[in-house]
Parts: sequence; structure tokens; C-alpha cells
Amino acid sequence: MSALFPRFVEGYMPMQMLGEVGLQILLFIWIFYILNKKMGIKVNKPAQATSLFIYSFLYFRYRIYPPLPFSVIAIYETNVLIGLFMWVSSTETSWQDFRKPLIEVADGKTPTTRIIRAVSVVLLPFLVGFLGWNNMKPSIDEPIELRTVHPAPPASTKVHGKTFVLQTARNPYRVDNQGNYAEGSSPIMKKYLDENPWEEKAPPYMQYVREGGQIFFQNCHFCHGDNLNGRGMFAFAFNPIPANFTDAGTIAQL
Repeated sequence: MSALFPRFVEGYMPMQMLGEVGLQILLFIWIFYILNKKMGIKVNKPAQATSLFIYSFLYFRYRIYPPLPFSVIAIYETNVLIGLFMWVSSTETSWQDFRKPLIEVADGKTPTTRIIRAVSVVLLPFLVGFLGWNNMKPSIDEPIELRTVHPAPPASTKVHGKTFVLQTARNPYRVDNQGNYAEGSSPIMKKYLDENPWEEKAPPYMQYVREGGQIFFQNCHFCHGDNLNGRGMFAFAFNPIPANFTDAGTIAQL
């Protein structure tokens, strides 16, 4: 249906929607007038009210963007029903025109009304049953799960069959040439800052740096970037984007 109308203009949607609804009501009145006065086809009040109700549902369902949830459509359709009831009961003549076809179908004095009554008696229970079943049937959609972006680190981890407690474990790569362990990465990094990791007799720490660099550029720089800043060539395909290892703050969770 949206293909028949231009898109709603931002900021003018209420006015545009009211204008469209008003014009469509006038169009329905004109169509019923042409059928009755020019073509001799009188459309009774129940048929008019039913056609307006169905059209209003299609309008709310397919015209408005972004799509309305069904609960909102149900509220709008309830208001439409109230408006239609006020319309058909606005005068005694209009009310009698609305009641007469319904009473004739209920009485079933003619073959046509008996057929309509039989079809209604059969279809209405099936329709109500289908709507109830469709509303109560279990969903086959995947369950909604909260995404854990960066889970908290475990208290311990097992590597090659050996368990390490992370609070007390030592990083085996923070050992200098004399076998001294450096608390934190800054002291040992400053000590070997001017060393060349590609020398054949490079210190063990610089050999680890070389191996880590090779692994990073083979597997990690596509997302985390050449500068470790989380701006690799594939970074923006992820939400959230990869971690920025140069940021002194915490890793964003959301």
C-alpha cells in the first residue's frame, strides 16, 4: 500500500496522515454515492462499515512506517469501530438501514439469507478458534539471549594440564637476560626499548616480542589495526568494534 502514497514527511506526519484519512473517507462516500445514484447498486450499511473497517486495518498495517506494533493497531481499530458505530447510529433511518440486513440474515426467510447465515455460523467459530490458537501457540523463534561482549576473566586457567591462579601467576615473558622477573611490563619494556627483535642473538624478551608481532599481523591486525587502536580494515563490521589496546581506559562493554 505504501507504493500508492508518498512517504510521510518528518515533522508533518500527523497532519499528512489526517489529510490522507479525510480524503479517503470522502473517496468512500463518493464511491458509495456513485454506486447508489448512478449505477443503481445500493450498498447497505453493514457492507459499508465492514469495508471501511477492513480498509482502515490495511492502512494502519501497511501505510505507516516504521510499522506499528499490533497492540497499537488494535487501539486504533477500536477507535475506528467506535466511530463506525456512532456513524451508523447517528440517525434513526441510518440505524434501521444497518439493523435490517442483519435481522434478515438472522431470520433466514429467503434462500440467500439462509446461505449467508449457514456460512456465518460455520466460519465464525473457525475464525475465532484460529485466532485463539494462533495467539496461544508457542513461538519457534530463537530465544533472546543477552550478549556477553567481554566476560569477566576466570580466577584460574589450565594450560597444558597445569592450573595457574591468575592473581598470583607470573608472566613467563617478563624475564630479562639475568633471569630477573619484572613486576609489570613497563620496566622490562624500557630496558629493551632500543633492542632489535630481529637480531639473531636478540634477548629472549625481544624474541617473544618478535613472535608476538608475527602472530598479531597474521591473525589480529585485520580487526585491531596496525597501531593496536581497534581500527583495522574489518573493525567496522563488528558491533561493538574491536578493543583499542592503546586506550588507557576500560574496555567498553556496550
